[in-house]
Amino acid sequence: MAIATINPATGETLQTFAAHTDAEVDAKLAAAVEAFDRWRLVPIAERAAMLNTVADVLTRDRDALARLATLEMGKTLASSLAEVDKCAFVCRHYAEKAEQYLADEPIASNASKSWVSYQPLGPVLAVMPWNFPYWQVFRFAAPATAAGNVGLLKHASNVPQVALAIEKIFKEAGYPDGVFQTLLIGGSKVERVLRDDRVQAATLTGSEPAGMSVGKIAGEEIKHVVLELGGSDAFIVMPSADVEKAATTAVTARMINNGQSCIAAKRFIVHADVYDAFAQAFVAGMEAHVMGDPMEEATTLGPLATEAIRDELADQVDASVREGATVLTGGKKVDGKGWFYAPTVLADLPDDSPARKEEMFGPAAMLFKVTSLDEAIAVANETRFGLGSAAFTNDEAEMARFGRDLDAGCVFINTMVASDPRLPFGGVKKSGVGRELAGHGIREFVNVKTIAIA
Repeated sequence: MAIATINPATGETLQTFAAHTDAEVDAKLAAAVEAFDRWRLVPIAERAAMLNTVADVLTRDRDALARLATLEMGKTLASSLAEVDKCAFVCRHYAEKAEQYLADEPIASNASKSWVSYQPLGPVLAVMPWNFPYWQVFRFAAPATAAGNVGLLKHASNVPQVALAIEKIFKEAGYPDGVFQTLLIGGSKVERVLRDDRVQAATLTGSEPAGMSVGKIAGEEIKHVVLELGGSDAFIVMPSADVEKAATTAVTARMINNGQSCIAAKRFIVHADVYDAFAQAFVAGMEAHVMGDPMEEATTLGPLATEAIRDELADQVDASVREGATVLTGGKKVDGKGWFYAPTVLADLPDDSPARKEEMFGPAAMLFKVTSLDEAIAVANETRFGLGSAAFTNDEAEMARFGRDLDAGCVFINTMVASDPRLPFGGVKKSGVGRELAGHGIREFVNVKTIAIA
């Protein structure tokens, strides 16, 4: 993919960027190592406090930053503004908590004194996606830099202006040169950077194939890696639930970010006793979305980020319909400029249909009717993914079962799945390895060092 800003609402190429040469990348790697040698010695309290200045810059420039994200990847302007605000939140969280999360831990042993010290690793490569172009980066960068690491960002090639803006934010906040740098490189150059001895670890948020590639390389190089991959999150509705609230939340959970979120609810598993009422309300809510220019306030559903993503979603839906799925609404591309796809709800999905087996990244949902708690859990767990799950019930025994038996990195009861700087985030099965956010996330990229004095 060329490194370019292409407006997904119109298909117009607005700006192109020359990729960094190998020599330029090597210079940035050298700068990262030099910066780390100094940055790791800065007291953690000082490193963490600088994140408050980053948050101040984000807040000051939120309107311009939000418009840039909407321009490059098509989310509504309201969504972009909320994303920038969330980035300021994660910075302030680690400004407050980083020192506590990484405090030395005394441990009684045969030594006269022994403890665990959390120390930074060095330059960390972050391979980040376009769907939350600020948030995905800051939820890595805030804890990683507070811990004393330095960051090298390889952002998605369709959001280069956001990538450069993030580097500028850290510079404006007073971070030393080399602590956070953007690499304008294509995907084919990632292996070269990851295999470089100066890079100590990597984190990737992206597709399953991308995660497998980075994971394999990191394994061969014996480097730590965190992978946050795809999801096909279940959203379960049981008879005791508030069906109206569940349906309203379901629409929001599916359509967040124009449907392009790894933790968006995608498979709606509804008990037969409330299925008809839920389906009617859910379809009506999906149909109520207003498609259009994502810069406009009235728009609630913008385009998909690229033409290829829109076409892949259309192919998945079309193939599933040919195999027997029923279209309750939508199911088609939207004519005209831009990469729009109609809000879609599918039911009666065959076991081997693409919609049921694959992650659908866009405004398309699946409805399943079940007759028991056990069947709901079985359908929820049938996918190879295991990122998040939501369940709506007022039965405490059912809540306990969902918390215990759903194969997911997080389970939310009576609300939609969401990431929160105060809670660890990540998945199981093919949804990835490792955790981001909270104390668990900041400890991913540190040396858990045992120190003992006889």
